[in-house]
Amino acid sequence: MLGDRWQWYPPEARGWLGALWGKSAGRAGGTANLLLSHMLDTAAVAEVVWDRYLPPVTQWRLDALAGGAGKGQRLFSWLCGIHDCGKATPVFQHLDAAGEAAVRQAGLTWDKYAVKASSWRHDKAGARVLRALLTEATWSKEQVGWVWPLVAGHHGLIPTLGQLSPPKKNEKLQGSSQPWKLAQSALVEVFTRELGYGGESPLAAVEPLGVPSRAMQLQLSGFVVMADWIASDERHFTGVSDLARVTMPQARQRAVAAWSSLELRGGWGALAVPGPETFRDRFDHGPRPSQELVLDVVRRMGGPGLVIVEAPMGEGKTKAALAGAELMGARHGADGIFLGMPTQATTDPMFTQVRSWLREVGEGLEDQVALLHGKRMFNKEWRGLLEGVGEWGQSADSPYSSVGEDEFGMRTDCFDGCEGGERRAPAEWFLGRCRGLLSPFAVGTVDQLLYTATRTKHVMLRMAGLVGKVVILDEVHAVDVYMSQFLLEGLWWLGQAGVPVVLLSATLPPEQRRRLVAAYLAGTQSAEVSAMLDLPEPEGYPSVTAAWPGQDGSPELLVESTESWREDLRVRVEVLDEPPVRTESRTPQGDVGAAADVTVVDYLRERLVDGGCVLVIRNTVARAQSTFESLHREFGADVRLLHGRLHAGHRADRTQEVLKLLGPPTQGVERPDRLIVVATQLAEQSFDVDADLLITDLAPIDLLLQRIGRLHRHDGVKRPTLLSRPTVAVTGVHLDDDGPPQVLRASEGIYGRYLLLRTAAVVELAAKAGEGAWSIPGQVPDLVARVYGTDPVVPAEWAEVEARARRGWEERQAKRRSEAAQYVLTRAGEHGEPTLAGLHFGAHGTLVEGQFEALVRDGDRSVEVVLVRRAENGFSAMTGRRLGPNGETAAEVVDDVLSGTVRLPARLTVAAEQALGPLPGWRDHPWLRYGMALALDEHGVAVLGDFRLRYDDLLGLVVSGGRPYQ
Repeated sequence: MLGDRWQWYPPEARGWLGALWGKSAGRAGGTANLLLSHMLDTAAVAEVVWDRYLPPVTQWRLDALAGGAGKGQRLFSWLCGIHDCGKATPVFQHLDAAGEAAVRQAGLTWDKYAVKASSWRHDKAGARVLRALLTEATWSKEQVGWVWPLVAGHHGLIPTLGQLSPPKKNEKLQGSSQPWKLAQSALVEVFTRELGYGGESPLAAVEPLGVPSRAMQLQLSGFVVMADWIASDERHFTGVSDLARVTMPQARQRAVAAWSSLELRGGWGALAVPGPETFRDRFDHGPRPSQELVLDVVRRMGGPGLVIVEAPMGEGKTKAALAGAELMGARHGADGIFLGMPTQATTDPMFTQVRSWLREVGEGLEDQVALLHGKRMFNKEWRGLLEGVGEWGQSADSPYSSVGEDEFGMRTDCFDGCEGGERRAPAEWFLGRCRGLLSPFAVGTVDQLLYTATRTKHVMLRMAGLVGKVVILDEVHAVDVYMSQFLLEGLWWLGQAGVPVVLLSATLPPEQRRRLVAAYLAGTQSAEVSAMLDLPEPEGYPSVTAAWPGQDGSPELLVESTESWREDLRVRVEVLDEPPVRTESRTPQGDVGAAADVTVVDYLRERLVDGGCVLVIRNTVARAQSTFESLHREFGADVRLLHGRLHAGHRADRTQEVLKLLGPPTQGVERPDRLIVVATQLAEQSFDVDADLLITDLAPIDLLLQRIGRLHRHDGVKRPTLLSRPTVAVTGVHLDDDGPPQVLRASEGIYGRYLLLRTAAVVELAAKAGEGAWSIPGQVPDLVARVYGTDPVVPAEWAEVEARARRGWEERQAKRRSEAAQYVLTRAGEHGEPTLAGLHFGAHGTLVEGQFEALVRDGDRSVEVVLVRRAENGFSAMTGRRLGPNGETAAEVVDDVLSGTVRLPARLTVAAEQALGPLPGWRDHPWLRYGMALALDEHGVAVLGDFRLRYDDLLGLVVSGGRPYQ
């Protein structure tokens, strides 16, 4: 019992600890919560986190750190609970008048003028207190060095050692008198004894046996924050002001009740190793050769590592990754997965697929999947899981307000959640922006991983969510050079943490593969650069490349390949020469012109004599709209348009219709005799349609091959005679016999001139070769390697132009790498640091979701608006459903309103942010209060700054005006 502990301390200690407060009465349900009580509450929460949440692998590592099986939980609990010891200082205790009076009455005094209005914080003060006490308890310098940052950074930013000095070295803020030092020592010792550490020096007994990796330290830092936040929820941890009632058993009761009330839980726990029949059980069919290869390689790996799966579109890479993740989880103690996709559009269907897979893995697991992207509120399946509870309904700040009691007016961005109601989704607590990755299972955009590699506030929560999971990233080739800096940094941390990672790609340039492997292995070696072995190129396609640290820490590799489950297609390559658009004909929307559309119309008029299904991919929305109009005049209702400036309702309906008509053969669904789909890059990724003929603007070879993956994709499809041979016609380029090609300026703006020139050379060569120039997918690796390599591929007369383009490309690549470097989590030269000290030096602090996206995606910011129609007596949704006079929206009309969401071009962002906001009737609505409403007149027109916007039910959003095209 607590009373038995006082023999170790001066008589005054009982009074001091009975007065030092951790949560003021106003922040703890009306009664102050003693500091010791809150620390024990946090330690008790940590015990529950251990029992009901921590991945097995983390438990194993903590046991080893603490000295053996069963010892890790107490160390973990101590590390979490000790976080607030810095509140036993004058600079904190003066913040509450009633608390201050009680502390002074107990005999702890201070200079009011010294602490008044000071910005010295208890997290830094705690690090100073703990460093002194641990050193006095004879902890080694190395052990003290990694523990104090956990305390100093528990509010999200980890300082340098030099930043632990109070302003102007005013020790009066810290409590430099003998009574204060004794009180601080008593607090830490009593807390430590309550956790079961005994002897004359309980602090000495806490000392771990080793220093964990920096990645594990960051994971632990995240769990300290997690335990603190839960123990600061005043709904479950009301104040305790009587020291006699402050005991660890009482704290445990409160922690268990809080955990149950919050409905928190971990993932699948300790999995049994899946057998050979598991794949069929999960997916209702046996594995293809490439899927068998993935599972075979995973079984042969000597430990957790990186697996890169390269296989054609439609090969089943995602299923192989999920099956591999289950095997990795069983072997390496992972407790869930994070699956990252390149875009929100590709993330939503993957959310459905992962839930379906988890339904087979274990009962109820499908309801523990979080959907993580900024517009998840527009996903009907996700909103259905919340069962009517507004995700941003009531602010979740208030239950946790005491967390930042000395933040001096600052607030964290991480308390966004929802209240009340029954849900079949991850617990409310997991739904905040900083906490999503802590969900047992998560599907989101790749940005979620990239955020984890940024030097931003509360990054430790994101790391705590990833370490202990299997991480899967799909379409990894879609990450550009800027984003790749964060991806490589993230892989470094995952490598050091021993996180199993699976990367999926259809078309991965060899240099990119080498960089990915090198980053992960550098992490396993805690090195700035990997001392890796030469990475062999796969000999075939599909292929699997695996890398992991061996017994002695040196890298081990497996590079193997197999045959695709389907035969190669012999693809004919043609070029539809497109005369360049005159400068005076250019528009703000890009290169559009009647000549380009006429060429396509004439070509299809000849090829569709007997019908057929065609996919036309344009590189800009304006070109897609222009081409659609020309084709619609010729072919009428047989033409569809799909792009990112359709509002959400139209885009979803058209996508669903196209997938139904051109997707895998389905009983009862007849393939149309003639259909032309005009689309933008939306058709590149996770778009499972089968086209008899492809027409596409020139794009870098890997993306061009992605598009070709839609050609003759499915077996058993009856095709017209003229389209019986798979053919791709490349547009958006003018080939000149006397010199280099002329490429659309808009395409160059998107992809750069250098790669387009090299791709054009490969395309021209194939076009001259005639029938069956490319063997797809077998030739994919070779084509990608040729364009992305350094060997000559362009004709001699292009060489000088290509050399200039390469220099410009390299300069832009270097500039973008440099721009990203200032935001990545680890500064150059510091990957070998042993502790987290100074991790956030130069950090960017608190960012909201849109700012995070801009941070990891090097593009101009864009915004989404909700289109509504202005009527004489109010507003209506784009579906025609009426709203109230001020836009008031009944629950049954919310889906209609949200279906009007559309993303504006980036050049309209500033004008939109200055002019738009929610309708007056939305300001208290849980879903709509953050929306930007764009009201259209009876003609579907709105003016925004210098721009005229018109929404056409066929074309989507048409933008005109603005500055002339330069």
